[in-house]
Amino acid sequence: MHGVVGREPLDRGGPRRRDPGPHQGEGGHAGGPTGPAGAQVAQVVVVEAYAEVARRVLAGPARLGRTRLVAVDGPSGAGKSRFAAHLADALAALPGGRPPVVHTDDLLDGWDDQLTFWPRFDDEVLVPLRRGEPGAYRRYSWVRRSFLPRPVAVPVTPVLIVEGVSAARAVIRSELTLAVFVTAPAPLRLARAVERDGPDILPELRRWHAGERMHFAADDTTAHADLVVDGAPALPLDTSRYLVRVGGAGTGSAGTPG
Repeated sequence: MHGVVGREPLDRGGPRRRDPGPHQGEGGHAGGPTGPAGAQVAQVVVVEAYAEVARRVLAGPARLGRTRLVAVDGPSGAGKSRFAAHLADALAALPGGRPPVVHTDDLLDGWDDQLTFWPRFDDEVLVPLRRGEPGAYRRYSWVRRSFLPRPVAVPVTPVLIVEGVSAARAVIRSELTLAVFVTAPAPLRLARAVERDGPDILPELRRWHAGERMHFAADDTTAHADLVVDGAPALPLDTSRYLVRVGGAGTGSAGTPG
């Protein structure tokens, strides 16, 4: 079930190295876009069950071989990994079982590989899946600052979720079943990252934030998302079962948000 439950201001806007995501009772957006005379512009928000999104994904076309590819994109600290985990939980209760979730943070060869990791991911995972064969990748250790030797298998499954900055990039749009963009206010995202990793991360994190802003602007990511999700909802709800959708669906063709 989903429906319009109210209006609230919309304020849209790196890694772990994993987004904590929203929690019940977490503060919402501070401020929002303003209209004439400085009045805040209200934005319709819609509460939707993860179970509904999961059913919609399974009803959608498989565009990556036999696999329905879901990309969960958005800036660092917005709540992407939490969204991906909740969607995977919802899919686990449906035919096909729990899908694998690939975190792009695990694919990067350090901070400088923010966007350039994709050809390696394509060769190792996406190309085999297009042929209906399993893929594999090596996970990067941010402690050792090197890739771990043991490969992580990515089997051929009805659904694959890829989560992280640039997951819904233009080069993969035609093969997506659903493109999701998770957003949250920049100050909150920064505070989450510092709480998670400590203040020593700030120099690299600020550089990362600048890179993701440039990428999203050049790639027009939000406009092509099928689902834009509030990663810091102010509404009181069970965030493990329900998400808050903001604005309208993007112009992408990957899904059919209801």
